[in-house]
Amino acid sequence: MVDALVIGAGPAGLMAAEELARAGRRVLVCEAKASVGRKFLMAGKSGLNVTKDEGAAAFAGRYDSDWLGPMLAEFGPAEVMAWCRGLGQEVFTGSSGRVFPAAMKASPLLRAWLARLGAAGVEVRTRWRWAGFAGAGLRFKMPEGERVLTPAVTVLALGGASWARLGSDAAWVPWLVERGVEVAAWKPANMGFAVDWSAQMARVFGQPVKGAALYVAGRRERGEFVVSARGLEGGGIYAVSRELREGAGLVLDLMPDVGAAEVAARLGRMRAGETAANRLRKLGLAPVAVALVMEFAKGAPLTVVKALPVRLAGPRPLDEAISVAGGVTRGAVTEGLELRAVPGVFVCGEMLDWEAPTGGYLLTGCWATGRWAGRAAAG
Repeated sequence: MVDALVIGAGPAGLMAAEELARAGRRVLVCEAKASVGRKFLMAGKSGLNVTKDEGAAAFAGRYDSDWLGPMLAEFGPAEVMAWCRGLGQEVFTGSSGRVFPAAMKASPLLRAWLARLGAAGVEVRTRWRWAGFAGAGLRFKMPEGERVLTPAVTVLALGGASWARLGSDAAWVPWLVERGVEVAAWKPANMGFAVDWSAQMARVFGQPVKGAALYVAGRRERGEFVVSARGLEGGGIYAVSRELREGAGLVLDLMPDVGAAEVAARLGRMRAGETAANRLRKLGLAPVAVALVMEFAKGAPLTVVKALPVRLAGPRPLDEAISVAGGVTRGAVTEGLELRAVPGVFVCGEMLDWEAPTGGYLLTGCWATGRWAGRAAAG
């Protein structure tokens, strides 16, 4: 009989496996894909942001679910940085407070982690896809056929419902629901938003809007975003995506470092008869920002650059989202993240119903919940 089984070899699952092994359990990790940590490696392609270097209260406050508080208190930014260094991966804090490995990539960290897990006796099997329950066991499909495992304890770390090609396809939902587990409906998080562009916008597709201020639901965020053929996407949009998803409007200040009176004064000094586009360029707006004004407020006073209303056509599809809201609800698990309806089975990572912004919060949340579930399962 398998002693401790972990299904899913992403950050949450591998962290659960590490805790189980540390407690002396014989651990088997099963991964449906041909290799481990696929979404983790993809997230690190542009620089792996492991956490955010800020106070514990401020950090925890960026999550929409206060029930993660104890888990983040035990494995928050300071602990993440120490853990990375323990794997021989030095980290540094950028000007925004975001923390990155010195190598910037995910692959060196993952290689060092897998080596440590292997030395601890953790066995990893790829191309083992969980196919649901089989009585008291768990059924797997692999290239050579099917097999049922009956572990003493199981940790599920199967991801959410975005980036299905990397393994997070939410195929597990009906199997847990059949066992009486409550799973909240999925919603995209940290995603772009569709815009029904006119033909004139095609010339600026792919261009970033830098330094804008975004006003949504009474709050202000500074950030960069990109105008794409599909709409608006990028960090600035992701920061306010939850409020936009729930129906709040978006207003842009394209000159946040210049007061409204100064903008009006500059416009007043320009020659009469100049085209609106030319006057906007003289204000210092980049071509992509000029295009946005002409798209959303053509014919309006040009002082609209301080409060440009943006017409969105809804969030991009779920599978395009960086992360998701929804999943196994708080009421469905014990304090140790054990499923109340399926004793001996624990859940962690993006399977759980929590939401957080990008900027290291997602990865830290997965590690913290994986660690918590692994420790509880080991007990």
